[in-house]
Amino acid sequence: MADGVEFSLTGLDSLLGKLDSVSDDLRRKGGRAALRKAGNVVVNKAKANARRIDDATTGRSIADNIALRWNGRLFKQTGNLGFRIGVMHGAVLKKNPDKGDNAPTPHWRLFEFGTEKMRAQPIMRPALENSIDEVTSTFVDEYEKALDRAIKRAARRGGTA
Repeated sequence: MADGVEFSLTGLDSLLGKLDSVSDDLRRKGGRAALRKAGNVVVNKAKANARRIDDATTGRSIADNIALRWNGRLFKQTGNLGFRIGVMHGAVLKKNPDKGDNAPTPHWRLFEFGTEKMRAQPIMRPALENSIDEVTSTFVDEYEKALDRAIKRAARRGGTA
């Protein structure tokens, strides 16, 4: 159902060297902040894509419902950091939908995947596919800054990071 997106990272030698010099706790804290900033790049692009197809005459805005959420289940089960990017309020099509502000927008899936009578106008997939380089560079830059700050703080205190 969902298409896979594959990519490889190269040129991370300086970041990997710094990772060896800090503790797990600081690694996770800086990694979570960097991952959030990188995820926000995808969120902003998805919102821009959604604004193209949103109906301005209703209060139902797909762009307003696109969100970035911490994936606590992944962290508890595996210890890996992760965020989920998606459209809030689920995908249940109700008979009497709320049409006010911040209303659920389950119809986003119809645009994303299409139907037999309507071609797909993807919102989420191109947001990630077209910004992998920007997301990767944002993550690496922010994570490296966080690790530099952690190492400097530890050096001021006279201990190890």
